[in-house]
Amino acid sequence: MADRYTGFANSAAGRALVKRLGLPDPPRLRRFRPGDPLTEGPVLLGAAPGGRLEAPVRKMLEQAGVEVVEPVDGAGYGALVFDATGITDSGGLRALYDFFHPVARGLLRCGRVIVLGTPPEAAGTPREATAQRALEGLTRSIGKEFGRGVTAQLVYVAPGGEAAVESTVRFLLSGRSAYVSGQVIRVGAGEAEAPADWARPLAGKVALVTGAARGIGAAIARVLARDGADVIALDVPAAGDALAAVANDVRGRALQLDLTGPDAGERLAAYVGGGLDVLVHNAGITRDKTIARMDAGRWDSVLAVNLSGPERINELLLERGVLRAGGRIVGVASIAGIAGNRGQTNYATSKAGVIGLVQSTAPVLAGHGITINAVAPGFIETAMTATMPVLLREAGRRMNSMAQGGLPVDVAETIAWFASPGSATITGNVVRVCGQSLLGA
Repeated sequence: MADRYTGFANSAAGRALVKRLGLPDPPRLRRFRPGDPLTEGPVLLGAAPGGRLEAPVRKMLEQAGVEVVEPVDGAGYGALVFDATGITDSGGLRALYDFFHPVARGLLRCGRVIVLGTPPEAAGTPREATAQRALEGLTRSIGKEFGRGVTAQLVYVAPGGEAAVESTVRFLLSGRSAYVSGQVIRVGAGEAEAPADWARPLAGKVALVTGAARGIGAAIARVLARDGADVIALDVPAAGDALAAVANDVRGRALQLDLTGPDAGERLAAYVGGGLDVLVHNAGITRDKTIARMDAGRWDSVLAVNLSGPERINELLLERGVLRAGGRIVGVASIAGIAGNRGQTNYATSKAGVIGLVQSTAPVLAGHGITINAVAPGFIETAMTATMPVLLREAGRRMNSMAQGGLPVDVAETIAWFASPGSATITGNVVRVCGQSLLGA
């Protein structure tokens, strides 16, 4: 369903009325189009004394053709990037004010803010850990203050991970991250292989997307194919026609399979063989009722599809060697799994379980050279959200820093970043695609 209010608010008449009445002001977001530059203006790069990331990030930006500039009064910056890894105590946090205060108003519409830090658990002293943890309050507040489609993120980079930040910085600077804001991302130690072509980072990779017949799943299939992957689109037999249309659209393969079936794992492994690089667990269902009114069937079916199925498939594909070394597993959680949701105890339980699956198995999979991460969508414009009561739907759209719902492609772009070869040291992360929702965190 189209968001008519956002369309009106971005019209000439609507802009004047919205400003006069103080109504929610959803900006027109900058989303990725092939051929777009990383930013729409130059990048201002700063650092606290002793920072370890300014030099590699500057080199990366320059090689990517991004102009890196010094502060200029009234300049229009496409992004503000600050290396805070040199901050070792609370007194050093003043460097953040000194950098952002004079240039905050110079950031362009839909600009980007990235703060780079050291994971508190990797800090050398309690004082340093305290200061690094404080960075989360800064970036989340900036995401709510700057408006106009600006996003703000904190990227914790482990010592030894300096050469592995390019994939993340590229994603966060680009239009691919239009609906991602206020997030904390962790980049681990080690090196990551840069793709031969950043426009097609998944060339030569095989990706499986479950629940691919429509909505977010179809968008995931299209984005992964755009990025070069050979896509296997999977869904239940009842969605066969829609599934075939998606597979044809991305020049991929369609697989009709109910993943809750007793032999589903065996059939999937036989179909894929030994050549899978990316596994996206998108299939999911809702069967809403308050827990007092919920029958056991509703509980069991949601947990089976949303959580037990991915657990079982992961285990079997790893046991059979179907997922190659260097593979990527991405789960689709939900903001409901973080904040909870009335009438969705079964769904919220299953999606919190997806987060638990990511966090608990990341260390195990690291031994196989495989990463596992999750996205947690907020309000996304899909056929499911279009059926919500109008007041609840409008609340979902407006209660975030972007004052609008996201699109399925926003979820898909985040998954494609996780799937990139350049994201080899990113694992155990759960990134919300929610426009910095007021709910949950």
